[in-house]
Amino acid sequence: MNTDKIYAEHLANEYAPKDDSKVIALRKLDARAKLPATIFTYTFGILSALITGVGMCMSMDVIGNSSITIFVLGVVIGMIGLIGMGVNYPIYKKILAHGKQKYAFEIMQLAKEISGQ
Repeated sequence: MNTDKIYAEHLANEYAPKDDSKVIALRKLDARAKLPATIFTYTFGILSALITGVGMCMSMDVIGNSSITIFVLGVVIGMIGLIGMGVNYPIYKKILAHGKQKYAFEIMQLAKEISGQ
């Protein structure tokens, strides 16, 4: 197998002018439908994990003084973060379904044109 030839073809494809075919347009529509759900999921998941971490630090006396009030507050804050992590996926699925519904007609029309049906 000639690896030099494979590498040269790969490099040529990388620098070749890109055409805006219908498949590329279909991929862009699909990405546009899924992007809001992905951004929300990552952002909300990271924030929920950070909130959980703050609550754990408070309950283990890393943050604050060694009082019962800080301990209880830390447990409550940690539970709020855990609940946020727990509801993250169902919210993601709802946002994703909404995005797919929003772009479904355009995607289906373009997919029919590509497949020739």
